[in-house]
Amino acid sequence: MAEREAVKYEHPVPSREAILAHLKDAGEPLSFSELTSALEIQGERDLDAIGRRLRAMERDGQLLKNRRGQYGLIDRMDMVTGRVIGHPEGFGFLVPDAGGDDLFLSPREMRMVLNGDRAVARVSGLDQRGRMEGVIIEVLERAHKTVVGRYVSENHVGFLVPSDKRINQDILVPRDGAGDAKNGQIVVAEITEHPTRRSQPIGKIVEVLGDHMAPGMEIEVAIRAYDLPHVWPEDVLTEVSGLTPQVPEDAKESREDLREVPLVTIDGEDARDFDDAVYCERVGKGYRLIVAIADVSHYVKTGTALDREAVARGNSVYFPQNVIPMLPEILSNGLCSLNPLVDRLCMACEMEIDARGEIQEFRFFEAVMRSQARLTYTKVAAMLVDNDTTLRQEYAPLVPHLENLYALYKVLNKARQARGAVDFELPETRIIYDAQRKIDRIVPLQRNDAHKLIEECMLAANVCAAEFLVKKKVPAPFRIHAGPPAEKLTALREFLFELGVQLGGGDEPRARDYAKLLTSLGDRPDARLIHTVLLRSLSQAIYSPDNIGHFALGFENYTHFTSPIRRYPDLLVHRAIKGIVRREPIQDTIEAVKNLTDHLSMTERRADDATREVTRWLKAEFMMDKIGEEFDGLISGVTSFGIFVELAEVYVDGLVHITSLGQDYFHFDPAKHRLLGERTRQSFRLGDRVRVKVAKVNLDEAKLDFELVGVSARPPRHPEKTERRDRREPGGKRGSKRRRTKKKR
Repeated sequence: MAEREAVKYEHPVPSREAILAHLKDAGEPLSFSELTSALEIQGERDLDAIGRRLRAMERDGQLLKNRRGQYGLIDRMDMVTGRVIGHPEGFGFLVPDAGGDDLFLSPREMRMVLNGDRAVARVSGLDQRGRMEGVIIEVLERAHKTVVGRYVSENHVGFLVPSDKRINQDILVPRDGAGDAKNGQIVVAEITEHPTRRSQPIGKIVEVLGDHMAPGMEIEVAIRAYDLPHVWPEDVLTEVSGLTPQVPEDAKESREDLREVPLVTIDGEDARDFDDAVYCERVGKGYRLIVAIADVSHYVKTGTALDREAVARGNSVYFPQNVIPMLPEILSNGLCSLNPLVDRLCMACEMEIDARGEIQEFRFFEAVMRSQARLTYTKVAAMLVDNDTTLRQEYAPLVPHLENLYALYKVLNKARQARGAVDFELPETRIIYDAQRKIDRIVPLQRNDAHKLIEECMLAANVCAAEFLVKKKVPAPFRIHAGPPAEKLTALREFLFELGVQLGGGDEPRARDYAKLLTSLGDRPDARLIHTVLLRSLSQAIYSPDNIGHFALGFENYTHFTSPIRRYPDLLVHRAIKGIVRREPIQDTIEAVKNLTDHLSMTERRADDATREVTRWLKAEFMMDKIGEEFDGLISGVTSFGIFVELAEVYVDGLVHITSLGQDYFHFDPAKHRLLGERTRQSFRLGDRVRVKVAKVNLDEAKLDFELVGVSARPPRHPEKTERRDRREPGGKRGSKRRRTKKKR
């Protein structure tokens, strides 16, 4: 360690490991002078260097400086370091960095922190519900420099009400810090003083976004609430300023020429960037499939400003009618996009697939290509499934190749079913807008065979990429998906037992066990209910260099290779494969990839949360003029404080509070996903059909309240206490600190 420090510093100081080891041997906290004396540190520069190191170790949660000015090991002082997760009702949780159970933070403790802050807490005991409760000792890192929300001015006092309801403190805005903001406007405030136990946060307004209901405001709010990078830095703009719309001729040299191969792109009607193109021909009884992917790595080099910004963004973020791209438009919609009838650089995966859908051989190579057509899912399905003669005539030269693709899809899909991949057919929706950028209607998103055809081709290429990296032992970001955790599996089996169905596989079910159960459901009226509960039993897919396979897809090796324009992990995979193809030395270490994949899994969740928030707000706005109207719906969630109902016709959900369920006292049964009446034995279960009336729309919180049609509400025993207790329930949708949605693959 001393040698390492001597290389790194002109005046070497003990490493973090040495400091931690010394404090551990000492067995007690030590003052600065005691520590420096024991470590034989002398001289002003060395003392200054060790002081900076100790402060950094404090920020990182390795050490804690007590009130006597002594440094101690956090784990020896019964302290827990972690990230604060706030709840709209005022309480919160500290999620330990080292894993394990969360610490409950009371509203009093939450006064000195905001959602996302890192802090050190002491375990103070158990609360009334048996949860470990914490007391915050020190705030290590503040998560927010700015906060977005609504500016309110009352009686000459200004404050900002955060749009992120997990930030449960208003930000005081002094009169001289309000700028040009007007009452009710959406603004961004810079925090000038962070909260303490005795004072709330103070800020000054640095940006006025506009009026609350202005079109597109919900996206502007989400961008800032979730801290999404959305402005291109000057150094990035400088780097891309020299790019032209055409691929330079010298860039095409030393590449295989695929320009005469009839590759085509198949995407949605509103797609603007085209990552992938496909081609298929029959070879004997099998198939030759080429999946050509945009060669983003040729333009985005490691260490450049463009690369640093792509890492920060992690992925493109797709809002309704808006996108924040991972790469500047000259690349995402231009040079990298596989636009029709122009030369483009690509990384190609060529596969030999037999009649059983098994990949016999594959190879990766750098190429230059020219897409022969920009096709859509709708057109391809019309040609292949509906036999649309007009379209088939228009694309006559391509139809034979499309038919080969369709035949291969059927083979791959059959292999998928034999493999036992889990395929949840849960409804997804698309928002249709009017000319004023307001929601006109919400429609179900229909997946046809063309969608599934492209999905199977992409899955095949992703598997080949993963197996290639595993074979060559190159560190890379795999797309992993763990099986169901033990506690969720137990709850799932109890629930299925009540319905008279069974999940095979014992203590370690596999994907085929899930798939077999789903297939056996047929047209059962509770099929969607079972689909939902099965999905919720699974973990979330993430990126990691630790390749444990993909449970739901049933693959031992899987990664993301096919979307480098919009996902940074795919770009990393391209670089790794290109390095192997060129026989270049391996650059990345497992540790470096691990740090990147942790960040990229976070950016993916961040994008999902932001888009979900925008969609919820838009749907709430859509329901504003429908108060009093009745709808048929499906119970989509059951909690201790009521049921959530998804409306069948408009695909939005809202809460029927437990006090509106009828003249009875209802008890929550989490194992059976139901509320059961104490006297009437009436049951409200996940998946049940009900009819509701829209009672209230809270646009600020994007929440809807429904009432059951034909049911008389009962007053709660203690209205205020019941409401407060119910909405604090951490197991329900409104009380959950970690809401999950459909798992990504």
